[in-house]
Amino acid sequence: GKASKVALTAVMRKLVVLANTLIREQRLWQPTQP
Repeated sequence: GKASKVALTAVMRKLVVLANTLIREQRLWQPTQP
């Protein structure tokens, strides 16, 4: 139904934000290589 699709979209969006945050933090913690 529509409710499940909205819930799925919300979960996927949350996962994308979480993944982006983890990647950003890893970039900050890892030293930049030449």
